[in-house]
Amino acid sequence: MSAFIIETIIKVLVVLLVFSFLGGFATYLERKVLGFFQRRLGPIYVGPFGLLQFGADAIKLFTKEDILPKNANKVIFALAPVVALVSAMTSMAAIPFLPEFEIFGYKVAPIISDINVGLLFFISVGAVGIYAPLFAGLSSGSKYSLIGGARACIQVLSFEVVSGLAILAPIMIVGSLSLVAMNDYQSDSIFHWLIFKQPIAFILFLIAGYAELNRTPFDLLEHEAEIVAGYCTEYSGLKWGMFFIAEYAHMFAFGFVVSLLFLGGFNPISIAGFTIIPGGLAIILKVCFFIFLFMWVRATLPHIRPDQLMNMCWKVLVPLALINVLITGIVLL
Repeated sequence: MSAFIIETIIKVLVVLLVFSFLGGFATYLERKVLGFFQRRLGPIYVGPFGLLQFGADAIKLFTKEDILPKNANKVIFALAPVVALVSAMTSMAAIPFLPEFEIFGYKVAPIISDINVGLLFFISVGAVGIYAPLFAGLSSGSKYSLIGGARACIQVLSFEVVSGLAILAPIMIVGSLSLVAMNDYQSDSIFHWLIFKQPIAFILFLIAGYAELNRTPFDLLEHEAEIVAGYCTEYSGLKWGMFFIAEYAHMFAFGFVVSLLFLGGFNPISIAGFTIIPGGLAIILKVCFFIFLFMWVRATLPHIRPDQLMNMCWKVLVPLALINVLITGIVLL
């Protein structure tokens, strides 16, 4: 029992440290990717190829003055970035990041808690993050923050419906809410990946993920052209940084979940019985692809209007998700 507790604590610490680092490093990667697409250099001065830029940014955020607006609710204002970060990190508890491996003869499962409702846990705990922009918007005493918080309620809640309906069809096929079971179902070959059986569900879940993570072209919660920085307008220093570490950490978590759901997870990629890419490397490559896709879309697509976003959600995506569930149910019966 004590060994299990120690193992769990170590896993929690590893997840916190690794994804906090990745959340910061992803800001450097995104600036480089955006620079490449927009024909500019991005960070180049701090360290070789600008690699230490995110470290310099971290030092700046830790040492920058923490400003509290005069009319802000101090408690809720301070609580909002904590909610964002805790929600993003806690949602990773049920994600199996890699295949099982051994260290000095001790078998380690790279998952904090293998629960049979892992997918539901990820979606529900991640959805708690909606309180972060809502609290920030309501407590800042700024009209721009308030508009950003209101948009958060509309946007995130609407697309939670889409993501929930999108995953119903894969759940009906697999018969389980466990992410480990989802991965195991696709273990036979590439052709058993759920993306081939549920392409519509994959596209809907991906679009809903972009909206829930506040990524371009759906970043209406902090649209600088209209509402300065939205719910983040009055934040500075470490509190501001916590919002963005949470956003990028949730991006990585989403990349793992999509890979486990639709792209074979951490199963090795094999052709004619020969392993081409081992399972651990396979899922890392899949996640890297989705992170790059997030950045590619940001560099390419323009913002859309709030009314266009809501029309697409309720008039296009929700009916498509319902039709997909209906067709899947008929085929399974």
